[in-house]
Amino acid sequence: MDFDFRLLIVLLPILAAAGWAVFNIGVVALQQLQKFLNKEA
Repeated sequence: MDFDFRLLIVLLPILAAAGWAVFNIGVVALQQLQKFLNKEA
């Protein structure tokens, strides 16, 4: 079983971009949630 490293080279930037997007969306979502909770209190 020989692993094809070209596949990894193609997937790495895609996974990095996806992870970065999820991280940014998560941060904004948490900020909005905190704002909402503070407004309710």
